[in-house]
Amino acid sequence: MNETAAQDAVKHPRFYYGWIIVFLTFATLLVSAGIRSLPSILLVPFQEEFGWSRGGISSVISIGIFLYGLVGPFSAALLLRFGIRKVVISSLAVLAASLAATPYIQSLWQFELLWGLVSGLATGMMANVLGVTVSNLWFVERKGLIIGLLTASAATGQLLFLPLFAKMSADFGWRYAIYTAIAGILIVLVAVIVWMKNHPYDVGAAPYGSDQIVKPPVFSENLFLAPLRSLRLAMKNLTFWLLAGTFFFCGFSTNGLIGTHLIAACGDHGMLEVTAAGLLAMMGLFDLFGTTISGWLSDRFDSRWLLFWYYGLRGLSLLFLPYALGGSPAMLVVFAVFYGLDWIATVPPTAKLAGQTFGKEKSGMVFGWIVVAHQIGASIAAYGAGVMRDWFGSYSQAFVIAGFVCFAAALMAVRIRKHSPSSTQVTA
Repeated sequence: MNETAAQDAVKHPRFYYGWIIVFLTFATLLVSAGIRSLPSILLVPFQEEFGWSRGGISSVISIGIFLYGLVGPFSAALLLRFGIRKVVISSLAVLAASLAATPYIQSLWQFELLWGLVSGLATGMMANVLGVTVSNLWFVERKGLIIGLLTASAATGQLLFLPLFAKMSADFGWRYAIYTAIAGILIVLVAVIVWMKNHPYDVGAAPYGSDQIVKPPVFSENLFLAPLRSLRLAMKNLTFWLLAGTFFFCGFSTNGLIGTHLIAACGDHGMLEVTAAGLLAMMGLFDLFGTTISGWLSDRFDSRWLLFWYYGLRGLSLLFLPYALGGSPAMLVVFAVFYGLDWIATVPPTAKLAGQTFGKEKSGMVFGWIVVAHQIGASIAAYGAGVMRDWFGSYSQAFVIAGFVCFAAALMAVRIRKHSPSSTQVTA
């Protein structure tokens, strides 16, 4: 038996250490998502305290969302070169520093620097690519379930943090919400320092579902050029363009629009900020179940048709939203349930299709570029919806547009060809 494939027969432990890695990654992504949700709480307080326009504040959020996505492919390369532990520790430390400076801002350019640039880059290092990398390194079986669970952490972070941040902002001021976020980062940072490992080999284990202990992959490519080479190769494949296109519309209709503007839209209809944050948190609760189940489904059913149904149902819920905002609270609850169930449910089937098409080694960086498309869509929606609100005094037009682009994404998903991994993996 070849030594590089580490020949020892696996002594299966009663408890697989990879589940601790999943828990730590979940906590990291949860806190990162909670921080990314903070601007939706700050939108109105910043407008009132500093006199900044809704569009001006939205532009900062838009840049942060874009950089959050853009760093993904390079994050995949850094994770392979330096290991999960070092990258996550560095990102959490930078994020804590940017938050610590936020209470002292006085100008829009300072908010732009801290939340558009620094926070966007730091949280981008702990985005969906981290979950895909963990699942690829630590698991052979149940990858879809793990990706679904880790993706759902974004919804759970919103579930836990948004009502708390909104309550603290309303009762004590937005700066106390920032202090609470910093405390959460520090708790997770300590846990990562103590327990995080890079690879199953570090604890003498095989990847889950495998009978061979393998050494960590050696990443010797250029950290800047390797993601660009992966992009160049991926661009020759129609599947990449269809996945990137559907994910563009996904970002346009989720974190860029609803995640950024729903609380402010509810405020336009007389709903208290804390109540609106609770509504967004309810959506996060349903997405926790929806996205985890989506990962389970992607292990068993055709991911293309899963995407078709996810985008189609999301489009219907967004067309319903303007009526729900002008109707009874029960109508908003109906929207929160149906929209929440597939908010981020698109990630596991999209990641699986990327893995099948581009292979295990390249899929992290290629998926990172697909996430870039997602965040470009989100960035456009975050800024565009704010500008449309300034122009028309309402978010209804933005919600309707997002509903129709979801229908376009549903049709694009079924055009993806079903590939066998052996025949379609991209090689350098």
